[in-house]
Amino acid sequence: MSQPTGGFHQRLQALAPRQQQAFMAALCERLLPNYALYAKMTGAGNPAGVKAILDLVWEQLSVREARIDFERQAEKLAELEPPSDDDSFGARRAMEVVVALASLLDTLRGDSPDAVLEVSRISKAGVRAFIELAEGEEDAGKLAKLVREHPLMADENDFQDAVLEAAESPLDPDTLKAIRRLGRNDGISNLGLEAG
Repeated sequence: MSQPTGGFHQRLQALAPRQQQAFMAALCERLLPNYALYAKMTGAGNPAGVKAILDLVWEQLSVREARIDFERQAEKLAELEPPSDDDSFGARRAMEVVVALASLLDTLRGDSPDAVLEVSRISKAGVRAFIELAEGEEDAGKLAKLVREHPLMADENDFQDAVLEAAESPLDPDTLKAIRRLGRNDGISNLGLEAG
């Protein structure tokens, strides 16, 4: 198969809206364990509620006739944000899940052309924050190099490339299932964590 031309962002923006939504849904799927882990450790949040909203997105992608009120889903999602006074590392990662899914819902409720780039950035930013926390490197230059060369960042980039490549195919039911399976990533999040 020939490599598509253009950089990663150009390719993302060249996808049809439905393909972009499948890409974002896969990234949200992979972010979910971070939210579940936060909920498990703090007792805050509702992973089943977040997962139910994401399931409806997949249903909409699979069944074109599905009539789902994404306005209502966006309202429900807003209620599942971590408490605003919790600024812990876990709360910030859980919030990324909510923000990424909210961006995806925006595209289902109307026009949100930059949402796909936003979700891609959110996932990478979470990995960067995790590496910075783990490495504790003060020197900005050294830290940037550490982040770039870190196995978790390499894994994140490979993952997004794989999802993009899958999303560039025509979205038949089998392709959608494959993209969702990619996103589930055997229950391991972009941070290499498992909700267990």
